[in-house]
Order: sequence, then C-alpha cells, then structure tokens
Amino acid sequence: MTYDIHVIGGGLAGSEAAWQLAEAGLKVRLSEMRGGADTTPAHHGGDLAELVCSNSFRSDDATSNAVGLLHQEMRALGSIIMAKGDVHAVPAGSALAVDRDGFSGGVTAALAAHPNITIVRERIDTLPDGPAIIATGPLTAPSLAGGIGAATGAEALAFFDAIAPIVHRESIDLEVAWFQSRWNKGTGKDYINCPMNKDQYLAFHQALIDGEKTEFREWEKDTPYFDGCMPVEVMAERGVDTLRFGPMKGVGLDDPRTGRWPYAVVQLRQDNAAGTLWNIVGFQTKLKYAEQIRIFRTIPGLEKAEFARLGGLHRNTFIRSPELLDTTLRLKSRPNLRFAGQITGCEGYIESAAIGLLAGRFAAAELTGKTIAPPPVETALGALLGHITGLAEAETYQPMNVNFGLFPPIPGRTKKADRKKMYTDRAREALPGWINSLPPGPPPVPQPAPAVPADNPAEPADA
Repeated sequence: MTYDIHVIGGGLAGSEAAWQLAEAGLKVRLSEMRGGADTTPAHHGGDLAELVCSNSFRSDDATSNAVGLLHQEMRALGSIIMAKGDVHAVPAGSALAVDRDGFSGGVTAALAAHPNITIVRERIDTLPDGPAIIATGPLTAPSLAGGIGAATGAEALAFFDAIAPIVHRESIDLEVAWFQSRWNKGTGKDYINCPMNKDQYLAFHQALIDGEKTEFREWEKDTPYFDGCMPVEVMAERGVDTLRFGPMKGVGLDDPRTGRWPYAVVQLRQDNAAGTLWNIVGFQTKLKYAEQIRIFRTIPGLEKAEFARLGGLHRNTFIRSPELLDTTLRLKSRPNLRFAGQITGCEGYIESAAIGLLAGRFAAAELTGKTIAPPPVETALGALLGHITGLAEAETYQPMNVNFGLFPPIPGRTKKADRKKMYTDRAREALPGWINSLPPGPPPVPQPAPAVPADNPAEPADA
C-alpha cells in the first residue's frame, strides 16, 4: 500500500484530518484500532468519529458564541464533521446536537468511499518515520503513548473525563416532568425538565455526596478533573448551591403545575434522531452503577427511569503542546509528526475536529510544496490554535474549550453586551483573506440559518 501520509486515530480529529488531506489530492492511510482486536474503555463500537461523552456540539450561534463561530469557520473550510453533524442534527434549542449512530455512520461511510483514503483496522505501537498526524485522542494505547513520551521528552499530563447517563424516553414520567427550553428558546420544547423543591434538592445533594464512588488506582489518584466535565458528585462537594446555580439551575423554566420556576431542575436533552433516548445534562459521574440507579431514580419524573447507558469515568492524556509543538502542530523534535485533537490539550468534540482540520491543511500544504500561515488569531480557529501552540503557559497547561478569553481583546472601552458580536464580526472579517491564501481543499459546507442565542448557558461544555 502506497500513501503520502499516515493518520493514526479515527476519532473526530483523525477523521477530519484525513478528509482534508484526501480532498487536497493526497493518499491517506487512516489507522484505527477499534473495529479490530482492540477497543478503549469508553468506546462501544467501531465506527469512526464515535461520540462517547455527549451528542452535543454545543452552541451553533455564530454571532455571540465562540463555539458557534468555530462551527461557522469549519463549515467554510469544508469540514466533514460539520457536514455530517448538520445532516444528522436533532432538536436541541440553539445548540447543534446529533444522532450519535447516524453521525458516526455518516462520517465512516464518507471516508470509506473516498478514493484517496484507505482505512486500516490496526493498532499502531510505534511512531512512524514518514509524514504522519497523531490523532489518537485522550485514550492513546499504552505502547504508542510510551513512544510519544520518548519523542517529546516530557511526561504526558492526564485528567479524568466523566460520562453522563442516558435514559429511555418512554420511562420518563411526563405527568411530573415537562418539555421546555430555558426562556422558550429554540423550538421551546427541546429539553425535558424534572423539577425539585428545596427538600428534594437537599436530599438529592446529600445522596450524591454519600453515594459510593468508583475507586481510583494508585497511579490515578492525583489526576485532575477538567472543569467542563466535572462529575456531578464532585460539583456537589463544592457547596450545597453549586449544582443549583449550575446544571440544575431552575431560572427561565416555568413548571406548568405551579407556574413558577422550580428550586432546582434536572434537564434531559434528546440524544438520538428518533427521540427515544435522552441524556441527563451535566450529570457526568463516577458513582458506581447501582448507586446511579438508586440516586437518579429519586429525581422527580425519573422514579421509573430505564437507563440505556449509565455514567462512567475514563482517564484522558494530553501532551504539553505549548512547549512541544510549533505553530503548524509539528512536533519540534520530530517535524515529520503532527498532533491533532484532544491529545494536544484542546477540549471538546468540535475543538478536536477543528485542530484535526488545521493539521490536515498544514500537512497538505507542506506535502505539496506550499507554505501557509496559521489562521489569524482574531478567528476562532486561530485563537484555539494559538492557545495550544504557544500562548498558554506550558507549565500550567490544562485542557481548554474555545472561548472569547482566548481571542485578542477588543481595543478601547466597549459595553459587555456588544463585545461578543464585536469578536465574531472581527473574526468574519479576518477569515476570508486567510482562506483565499490556502491551496485547494474541500468545498464549503452550506451555512445553516443563524441560530438563536444559547438557551442553556450554564450547561457544561460537553455534557
């Protein structure tokens, strides 16, 4: 088999990188260990770009949200992840959520059908000598992780990423729960809401603290959590009101039985196109399975809940990218290698895919004898890339979602209400010039109608 570049890892970043390379006319070997003899503690199937923590790509509002702006920029660059995300979207207010199986199946089919991509189900244990993109994600196989450690000369960092439970829709009691988006945004009925009064909330809060949790291995005990995927019981330990002002906030939700906002609320978001599965928003957990069933069935409306998947916990690893990678994601000590996705320390599905897109574009240009500059730092792509490749402090580097805090500040005094639109307007002015400087790639993905502002700002980043 002859190929121009080897992409290792078939998650969102690897799939996006392979697509960008193939559309630029390069032959790609895409290696994915799942679907062969191997798997990971978090994955369940063998499709590429499998979603294991959430079905949500978060806000699709490109006017006032950095994530929505990133969506828009990726569509402009022909992202396969955004194309299949749009095709397999399910109702989620102003967010972009997708049918998990349909989305992953769509990405897999598109890559398998591309004449320039060869998908090989194999585990790679050593780093290649030729051009390659390492997109093995946060669950890199130990043998390859050892090779990465040897090549980087620095210890990998790690954090825990917890998975939220999924409930069968038919087991939810809609005599108690009701459909409504916060402030009636989106369709107004994109979430199922389970209300709690004060006594119910306090009892639930105590149950989370007292519930039996998964025990850590000795080598896992000092691993930090990423704040965007904080387990619900860890949030509970931070204070009695932490959940009530976070994922269980009742503001903007009118209980039809009382006409008032509940003291606290548990929200569920549609998880598949058929609407038969619903994800408990913000309820990533390391509670043991029996404890999850016992405690979560005390939630009003979920007393008879049947769980399609219970929550879980897996260990994620990433490299100290600001120290190790150059501005085009090449490993400084071995420039034939680029890194992409969560292993670089970006956090979130869409951020991982975005870095895969950039790695593919950079590699395609280099292999065809061209040079391209990184995207402008005023764009979402440029701001995220800049954080990963040098703007963050290497010694304290932690996973980060895209956010306006990564962008260069808006000069002068501005009203807070106007600042977000100023960021996105500035980004849209900066992006076209950079795109016009690029070698040919995939055609743009059609931009959907503008999303309404995010209706659930307190929702965890990738819950």
